[in-house]
Amino acid sequence: MASKVPNVILNNGRKMPILGLGTWNSAPGEVAQAVKDAIDIGYRHIDCAHIYGNEHEVGDGVSAKIAEGVVKREDLFITSKLWNTFHRPDLVRGACEVTLKNLRLDYIDMYLIHWPMGYKEGSDLFPKDENDKVLFSDADYVDTWKEMEKLVDDGLVKSIGISNFNKKQTERILAIARIPPANNQVECHPYLNQTKLMAFLKSKNIAVTAYSPLGSPNRPWAQPGDPVLMEDPKIMAIAQKYSKTAAQILIRYQLQRGNIVIPKSVNKPRIASNFDVLGFTLTEDDIAVIDGFDCNGRFVPLKQEAGDHVHFPFNELF
Repeated sequence: MASKVPNVILNNGRKMPILGLGTWNSAPGEVAQAVKDAIDIGYRHIDCAHIYGNEHEVGDGVSAKIAEGVVKREDLFITSKLWNTFHRPDLVRGACEVTLKNLRLDYIDMYLIHWPMGYKEGSDLFPKDENDKVLFSDADYVDTWKEMEKLVDDGLVKSIGISNFNKKQTERILAIARIPPANNQVECHPYLNQTKLMAFLKSKNIAVTAYSPLGSPNRPWAQPGDPVLMEDPKIMAIAQKYSKTAAQILIRYQLQRGNIVIPKSVNKPRIASNFDVLGFTLTEDDIAVIDGFDCNGRFVPLKQEAGDHVHFPFNELF
């Protein structure tokens, strides 16, 4: 089944499967099994990050399937991310090495700067003052990027990219990059369809990965009355038309736009259902209808934590 998943050809010539398993906010103790289930189902792209706190479980799942002979390391595409407290140039390599150790890997296929904002260096991943305000670092992501390039030089990672970067921030990277970003991973779903940012990134040959494609229904900060994307009557009507689930429609929507998509689940039937999106095609009219849902609606705003950071990305329109 894995061979049926199309690849996006990155700007360095490497192949990235267009469909992957997300692992953010997956409960401890469930991620290793989810990874094993996903690989058995046919996924070959696993997305993780240091801040998720479960890289070691991803490593357990991957190692188990390699040991069983289900896959070889080169069959898999593993993405991880540099957290905000490691933006200072002298900390980048060490952070990457910790991730490699957690994942039990010799290299990472894609390593992203997770956010453009740097946080105060130290053992606390969310350093805060006495008023519960996040403490920031003076590190500039432009300097961080130069260290990311060295990780490629030294073989620790195959491709590097960014996450949650807006147009201007991406341009700052491109202006100094010896190795241009191969990928920008951003929140993307019908309420935030990222059409303008997508067009810009395509013009620069930077692939787009859509996170929270299902509307992040289990996000910890969700409030009663918040919109639930998968329960949107218009999405449900389209799902009924195709005899598919709302999640399958939302995933297929991203695939047809050319975006890499990483739906998260630890439930084996849902992991399988989310993978079963290659055998149907949405009409152009349906795509246009879904595009019309856009309202700049972010489910992962991070405004409260970092809204006053000089590099906070979402004060720009795109």
